[in-house]
Amino acid sequence: MSNSNTTSRRDFLKLTSLTGGGLLLGFSWFSAEAETPVIIHNLPLGATKGFNSYLSISTDGIVTIFSPNPELGQNIMTSFPMIVAEELDADWTKVKVVQAPLDTKSFDRQLTGGSGAVPHSWKRLRTAGATARNMLIQAAAKQWEVAAEECTANNGFVIHAKSGRQLGFGELADQAATMPVPKEVKLKDRKDFKLIGTGVKNVANKDIVTGKGLFGMDVYRKGMLFAMIQRPDAFGTKIKSVDSAAAKAMPGIVDVVVFKNNVAVVGKSTWEVSKARKLLKIEYEKDGATESTADHTNIFTTLLDGGTPVVRRKNGDVEAAFKTAAKIIKSEYHGPFLSHAPMEPMNFFADVRPDGVELIGPTQTPGSARTATSKLLGIPEDKITLEITRLGGGFGRRLKFDYVVEAAELSGIIKAPVKLIWSREDDMMGGSYRPAVQYRFEAALDSSGNLVGYKCRGAGINAGNPVREDNFPSGAVEHLLIDTVEHKSPITTGAWRAPITNFLAFAEQAFLDEVANAAGKDPVQFRLDLLDKARKSPVGAIKYNIDRMENVIKMAAEKSGWGKKAGISQGFSVYFSHSSYVAQVCEVMMQAGKPVVKKIYAVSDCGQVINLSGARQQVMGGIVDGFGHAMYGKVTFKNGAAEQKNFNTYRLIRMKEIPQIETYFVDNGIDPTGLGEPALPPTGGAVANAIFKATGKRLKNQPFIDEEVFTTTP
Repeated sequence: MSNSNTTSRRDFLKLTSLTGGGLLLGFSWFSAEAETPVIIHNLPLGATKGFNSYLSISTDGIVTIFSPNPELGQNIMTSFPMIVAEELDADWTKVKVVQAPLDTKSFDRQLTGGSGAVPHSWKRLRTAGATARNMLIQAAAKQWEVAAEECTANNGFVIHAKSGRQLGFGELADQAATMPVPKEVKLKDRKDFKLIGTGVKNVANKDIVTGKGLFGMDVYRKGMLFAMIQRPDAFGTKIKSVDSAAAKAMPGIVDVVVFKNNVAVVGKSTWEVSKARKLLKIEYEKDGATESTADHTNIFTTLLDGGTPVVRRKNGDVEAAFKTAAKIIKSEYHGPFLSHAPMEPMNFFADVRPDGVELIGPTQTPGSARTATSKLLGIPEDKITLEITRLGGGFGRRLKFDYVVEAAELSGIIKAPVKLIWSREDDMMGGSYRPAVQYRFEAALDSSGNLVGYKCRGAGINAGNPVREDNFPSGAVEHLLIDTVEHKSPITTGAWRAPITNFLAFAEQAFLDEVANAAGKDPVQFRLDLLDKARKSPVGAIKYNIDRMENVIKMAAEKSGWGKKAGISQGFSVYFSHSSYVAQVCEVMMQAGKPVVKKIYAVSDCGQVINLSGARQQVMGGIVDGFGHAMYGKVTFKNGAAEQKNFNTYRLIRMKEIPQIETYFVDNGIDPTGLGEPALPPTGGAVANAIFKATGKRLKNQPFIDEEVFTTTP
């Protein structure tokens, strides 16, 4: 696959103009039907107006498709073309993918988030490939004067087995463009897949490791200026006064601009701007509450003990079940604020001109960013272009577009193109955090150790609904109450990888482990028994698939040798999110009196796996992310200001701390479901439950490193 790589929109225009011909097949992202093909003869891309997206085959045999969704490491720019190439029967080494610019008239769901890109586009991409294959076969059959049914496609060629003749896709591209577009095409049977389900290296790997891959930080336009913004250090404060004289006097500084609650330093280089910003003298004053972590501790207690909860789900007679219970288990679990901490801090290029606006940079939600810019500047959206670069991480932070709007507003004020850059400290102190949450669980057991009553109250700080009321074990417990309470805070929060479930899964799965232990039952069998109860006598709505969850549980127990290893403490966890199921077994050993995570087994049911290599990386990455943040991650506040400002105080997992990870996938024959996020939620629970098995100490607060089992000298 040495010839397979990523391409920019400009490269695509160059590619199509140089080939002088070929098949350009438009296919709809809103339906799965192909549009009428056209031949490109040095025509501008605008000549294909009305197409929603494109599959092109040039006369040199290169197959190119647009990929509308932003790439931030989820491997979409490899998996998308793999799907097309499979149905097309293309030569993978001649497949290229193009990052599409924002075009909401042509593309549906042009965003990255919620692990939904492949599930959304699965059939559309397959249909596009199969349609092109059909037309190539028609063209070859016409040229050979044989029945199309006698011809097949394989590895970039159309073949007529009876005569032994074959023609390459490039040789057929022009003639294929004259063939009628079939209204319906037959998609491959899964047993005939040759590319899908295999391991394929990321097509962007070479560009990334050689420095050719372009991220937002690499964007450059002749004549552009650079800018950094000083924002308030503390949430709940506003600017009182600004003295910018010293900053303005620094070499290379063009201007210092005060707008809203921001002070922007604009200059000719990032280094000059960064130095000058340090000389700003800004006085702030309170603009509401300036909260500290100590305040949040008290707030959680108040919310859980009182407040006015919102009932999210109630089944049966919960009060009666707890009054008559043989045993009651009660626990609270706490999760702190977390930073997204992507390796590439926020940045964006903006050029606001009288004739329109050009935006370029890394965003997970380009459509929302453009809409917000349009509203801010009063410029119609069709006058705003937005080009998406590769993202150096996002994890939900780039679902927000505050940094895009800042760049656009600043460009409009200074009337010049500008690239706005956030520092690491800007990102950690003024970013959008994972909400802090705390859960109170209660379980009622009967005399036989059966779970007959269940309560969960979720308290969140700017968390919205911090529970998933229809997830397991809902439906398996006759008497159940799930409710929530919330505190509104000036601290900005937002979606963090696997929103809400990233901590909720740990809390739920650790508590279920507590309950199983109190009932004297094996934790794995305890969950299987609950699922069996939900299957035979479901209580209310069930959003999870019982069979799929049961399968990953059993497979994880089998692959890990659950309960059969001497000298190793195992912990179990399973969770359903983004329509997928992941079960994990963590193995812990004691070293120098401390528990050390040695290995994690993960079994995932995400439907059809597209790229086995990419899928493994997604699962392993999710586990490392989940383990690392459960173990070390936290952001605390003092008088409204984040106390962790950079990686010297915001602890991330280190290479030597990453355990061995074994990944397995359930092959159940269904269409793909989510994978970018589902492996993260169950990790914290598996680790905590294994540590309990090893030490007898139940971890109920994150980060684990602050807990007694790690802080006490043996």
